[in-house]
This record gives sequence, structure tokens and C-alpha cells, in this order.
Amino acid sequence: MTNTDQQEFWTEEAGPTWIAQMQTMDRTLAPVLDRLLADAELRDGDSVLDVGCGAGTSTVAAARLTGPQGRACGLDISRSLLDHARAALADAPNVSFVLGDAQTHDFGQDRFDAMISRFGVMFFSDTVAAFSNIARGLRPGARLTFATWGEISENPYFTMPARVAKSIIGAPPKTDPDAPGPFAMRDTRKVVGQLGAAGLRDITASEVALPLTPPGDAQTVADLLCQIGPAHRTLTHFDVGQEDRQRLRAALADALAPYETPQGIRIPALINIFTARTAGGA
Repeated sequence: MTNTDQQEFWTEEAGPTWIAQMQTMDRTLAPVLDRLLADAELRDGDSVLDVGCGAGTSTVAAARLTGPQGRACGLDISRSLLDHARAALADAPNVSFVLGDAQTHDFGQDRFDAMISRFGVMFFSDTVAAFSNIARGLRPGARLTFATWGEISENPYFTMPARVAKSIIGAPPKTDPDAPGPFAMRDTRKVVGQLGAAGLRDITASEVALPLTPPGDAQTVADLLCQIGPAHRTLTHFDVGQEDRQRLRAALADALAPYETPQGIRIPALINIFTARTAGGA
């Protein structure tokens, strides 16, 4: 999928779906954003670039950490997500949004002290070119911090729905995990090499075990899994009727039983957290 294809996909298909599930997904991914921002070490007065900002949750969170003298700019390829962000967050202080492809966007004279991304950098057609371009929008010595999904086998949020949907409905065509998509940056050694090739320095990669925290009971989470992710892809590919949809929903709810805790559903995840700096600076 080219970057043009990604723009169309995230504007016409994935964007509206994400907006519909935004509150639930933000709660589900809250531990990831919390860890990302902790590792980003944002300071009062920082200007922050949020790449692949989506509907702006991470952008606003970053702006809060930089105080009244700081600012956060969200950059995304999806017009529908940014339209929602601008409308919903019009009164958020020190927050702005730009429609653009981080791989090719002309940052002009704008320069940022830091770059963050929560699952927004796995979709580039050319990762080295993308980070080289992002670096041109950052000040010398600026810190980059971003989160990606880790190894596929360590992320049951994806593997469990895919397995259950296959057993109930069938298997959709396989996708290439190395192509732009959720798991394109699961190999930390490969990504570290790409960041180095982009001219970045002080590169670190950490594999972090975190819980995903979707709200609601097993039935509620099963509904979510039918609307986003591998189970949704299977439902869409086979264009199934209501009866099979209900069978899948019930099977997903049963499969969530191992993840039920007194605090609610907790799905283990392996998240890669990368940090780096641009050349120059102290």
C-alpha cells in the first residue's frame, strides 16, 4: 500500500471507524500513551511534533505536559481524522493540526524540540526517507520517542480475534506483516538500523509489556473486536450475515475469559518504545 493508498484508506475507511470508536480505543491504549509520554521527557516550553496524531488525543496530552509556553502540532495523513480533531479540540490551548504525509511534508522554517508518535509511524512506504524528513523538522539534538507494536505472537489483541474469526467464518487473504501496517516495525534491530540510516543518533529500543485496558465486560469488548482489527477484516471480507456475526461475537466473548480480572478486561501486549536524537545539539 503506497502512501497515497494510506491517505485514502485512513480518510475514507479507517478514519471514520476510529472516530466512532475513539473513546473506547483511547481507553484501551491509555497505558501505551502514558508510557510513551513518560519516556518522551517533555519539558515546559517544548514544541512537540506528534506524527500520525489521528484524532488528536496524544497531541493534547503532549501539549498539557509542555505548559502554557509550549505547543504541540499533530501531523496526519487523514483528512477525516484531522477534521474531527479540529472540531473536537478547537478550544484546546497551544494545539494545532496539519494535514500532511510525514515522509514528504515540507516543514519550512518550523522546528520542533521533540517528536512523539503513538502507533503513527508504521505505515511509511520508505521508513528511512520518512525519518530523514521528520528530522528536518526538528531542532539539533531534538528527542524522538515513538511506540509501535512488538512481535505478533506477543499481541493477542490481534492474534486471538484472527484465530477465532478463522475458526468461525474462514481465513481472509494473508497480509504481509513487513508491508506498511501494524507490525511493520516489530523487529527492533531492523528499526534501529533504519533510524541510523536516517541520520539519527543515541538510538534505543525497548520491548515493554503493557496491558491493554478496553472498557466494559467481555460482550462489550467482543463488540469492539468485531468493529476494528482482524475480526472486523474477516467480517468485511466474507460479507457475513447477522447469524454468523453473532456466532463470532459469542466466540470472541468466550475467548476473552482468560483476560478477565477484578479491574476489567486486561489484554497483554508487547510494545516497542524507540527513542533517538537528531544530529547536533548538546
